[in-house]
Amino acid sequence: MTQLDTRRGAAAAGGGVGAFGQARRGGAWWNDAKVRAVLYQLLVLAGLIVLGWWFASNAIDNMRRANITSGFGFLSHEAGFGISETIVPYTPADSYGHALVVGFLNTIKVAVIGCLLTTVLGVLLGVLRLTKNPLLSRLVSGYIEAIRNIPVLLQLFFWYALITQLPGPRQAINPIPGFFLSNRGMQVPALELNPLHKIVAGVLLLGLVATIALYHRARRQQELTGHHSPVLPAALLLLVGVPLLIGYLIGAPLTLEIPELQGFNFAGGLTLSPEFSALLFGLTIYTSAFVAEIVRAGIEAVSKGQWEASAALGLNRRRTLRLVVLPQALRTIIPPITSQYLNYTKNSSLAVAIGYPDLVSVANTTMNQTGQAVECIAIFMTVYLALSLGISAFMNWYNTRVALRER
Repeated sequence: MTQLDTRRGAAAAGGGVGAFGQARRGGAWWNDAKVRAVLYQLLVLAGLIVLGWWFASNAIDNMRRANITSGFGFLSHEAGFGISETIVPYTPADSYGHALVVGFLNTIKVAVIGCLLTTVLGVLLGVLRLTKNPLLSRLVSGYIEAIRNIPVLLQLFFWYALITQLPGPRQAINPIPGFFLSNRGMQVPALELNPLHKIVAGVLLLGLVATIALYHRARRQQELTGHHSPVLPAALLLLVGVPLLIGYLIGAPLTLEIPELQGFNFAGGLTLSPEFSALLFGLTIYTSAFVAEIVRAGIEAVSKGQWEASAALGLNRRRTLRLVVLPQALRTIIPPITSQYLNYTKNSSLAVAIGYPDLVSVANTTMNQTGQAVECIAIFMTVYLALSLGISAFMNWYNTRVALRER
């Protein structure tokens, strides 16, 4: 009888005793692979606990010798420093905790706007990379390779230097009506807001929900009958026509405020600072080059037979790309694009190099004033970890929604 048979017999006789007990009855316990696996994991876990305890005790001793108190009580103390860009009201009299919230919102602003722009620009470049025009294809390919191989920090410095070297407001560049580029940043049109616009925003939200419901209804109808019902006219009516009509009727029309030069600076509209503009341009252009390659690879992963079958049905190249190829390419595109969204969000911490007040920049100022280095670093590490997990969870959910289901 082999050793394994001996162990099986012992298990049957014992009625469910553990692996350790089986090994003892079948032979030396160190010859059992399961026991060794559990032992090794326990040893690794014990080593990690000892290492963590050593780091914590060392940090506490160093902080005690430097007369630094630990804890997060400093978050309620007055900050005493200003922040150049804020989404919510903030003054130096507010607390450190409020200052960190302002920095967190600035990080969110860059990440959300940047990921949207990166997706649009990356998809466009990826499609142009596959165009049959050899000159355009090679130009896009050279552009992508150049951008991908230059460090992102150098690109941020380049864009910041370029923007700050632009002419002053009186000689601002006006590429299209309402948009101005100067060494004060970028001035763009903005909506003139008043309290009644909350009603218009509610109508717009209801219109968005109705549009999504119409889209799903049309999709189910197409799957059942093959008949395609266009949703775009109804979507334009719900998302544009109805909000404009409601705003006009309640006396809160949606009008754009165009920036105008008054004196030595612009008035009205929305001003994007040189720091924010440089960060947004640099990260968007850098990340979109990687997204373009992901889109190109995803499209090329779709079988050429799909193109030929679509052409046989009479679809032109544009409709084939939109209706046949891109939906199939999404299942290979989305996972690597998720990584690029994570990289974009994490790379936004480089904003401290060009003076944009993101979370890391505000936390650094807080750390220098209070000496609470461990707590500040723990805060922004926790925030970035939470952001990354949130983005991953959302993209995994979306990937599940668009995945092809085989019956």
